[in-house]
Amino acid sequence: MKITLSTLNSRYTHSSIGLRYIYANLHELQNDTQILEFSINDAIQTVGEKLLADKPDVIGIGVYIWNVSEVVELIHILKKISPQLIIILGGPEVSYSPFRVDLDDADYIIQGEGEVSFYELCKQLKRKEKPQNKIISMSTPNLKELVLPYEFYTDDDIQNRYIYVEISRGCPFECEFCLSSMDEKVRAFKLDDVLEEFQKLWDRGARNYKFVDRTFNLNIKASNRILDFFLAKDEEYFAHFEVIPDHFPASLKEKIKQFPHGALQLEIGIQTLNLEVAINISRQLKLEKIRENVSFLENETHAHIHLDLIVGLPGESLESFGNNLDTLVQMSSCEIQIGILKKLSGTKIDRHDINYGMVYSDIPPYDILKNSTLSFNDIQIMKRFARFWDITYNSGNFKNSITLLWENQSVYENFYAFSLWIYTQTDSTWKISLQRLGELLFKYLHEEKDGNPQTIADIMLQDMMKLKGRAVPSYLKPYAQDFIQDAKKGTSGFNKRQN
Repeated sequence: MKITLSTLNSRYTHSSIGLRYIYANLHELQNDTQILEFSINDAIQTVGEKLLADKPDVIGIGVYIWNVSEVVELIHILKKISPQLIIILGGPEVSYSPFRVDLDDADYIIQGEGEVSFYELCKQLKRKEKPQNKIISMSTPNLKELVLPYEFYTDDDIQNRYIYVEISRGCPFECEFCLSSMDEKVRAFKLDDVLEEFQKLWDRGARNYKFVDRTFNLNIKASNRILDFFLAKDEEYFAHFEVIPDHFPASLKEKIKQFPHGALQLEIGIQTLNLEVAINISRQLKLEKIRENVSFLENETHAHIHLDLIVGLPGESLESFGNNLDTLVQMSSCEIQIGILKKLSGTKIDRHDINYGMVYSDIPPYDILKNSTLSFNDIQIMKRFARFWDITYNSGNFKNSITLLWENQSVYENFYAFSLWIYTQTDSTWKISLQRLGELLFKYLHEEKDGNPQTIADIMLQDMMKLKGRAVPSYLKPYAQDFIQDAKKGTSGFNKRQN
């Protein structure tokens, strides 16, 4: 029986750790199994063609919120061309009911962690036995008994993609918007075995590691051993961890301080700073610890920090969200990712639907459309706000000049006004070139905010100095003669691009 494992990653640079876990634990079936990965940007019919090329008997597909629409189309094509093909689905998007897309054409759906269940199902199919149920219920394998997947990252993966790794599964917290809250027990792999595999990856040239643990700094002993693994390395590397903001004991802080610039990225889920809203969604919020630890990371380490906020939580007004954003910008100059609340099947956020008038789209990614506090128009405006924030503030292209929008006033109120204005100029949030974005920012600061054009230009030029190889754009040249002269002398970094 020939088996193909596949998924559609959100980007080419991503890789699927889930497929490799399934493959690693197929035992005697492994020799007749292959992994074929694609991205959601690939033509679906071409994906289908490649999947069918080797005439597999079974195709297992990983389904996620970002690819479920494309997977539905893919299943349709596969079944039209090869009706006898057995299609098995797994992954977060099919692990909880209700399913909000039509997956009826799939033969089997495995819910939960699939390493053992997929193997057992395939053994049944090979024996020509038909399982009783189409949906195979949740299973929780013993992590210490699983075969680790890391040797099945290819050399091409190591050279061109992020390598996803983990030391634990589960989350002890109960945040109602998050699927991780459904698995409250945290389980750990054998750390010695994991570290041995990490060393093998390193020896093969792996330098980009993204940990998928939901709370990396929960077990400090394990966290410190992982950090020691990287601190012992002399070559450049990148390690990404998702951490909780209120648990940074002294031993962890001392290690984080030792990481060089560019080596460590920490993603911190803040989501809201409104205590009433946080309690309402069962989220723990220790404000003083958050302030203390974000300040430490900002001022005493070289770590790149990524903070998360959510728009649309039940009971959270735009004013409350604005206060959250203002507070975070005061606390840190790091990246602040603004997301829109999603209603994921299986989460407990649905208990607020009636009391707060929560209305969501049933089309992936299941964004909120309105609630009793925010209108549909409010949500649409905030989606554009989040996009413009990402390409200006978070991008780093306008690190200093973007702050001219607010200058000791409310960040939220001033950026809100800017996002409204820029949308009137573009009628789009996508495919805005960096040149065009800079022109719009300059125009807004000069004409709408009555800023001094020379002052604005000087600050924008200073931002540009940090982006090597960029020429002075036309809209700044009238204010940049001294700067260009310095560039020609080789003192500003632009000497090769001005003539």
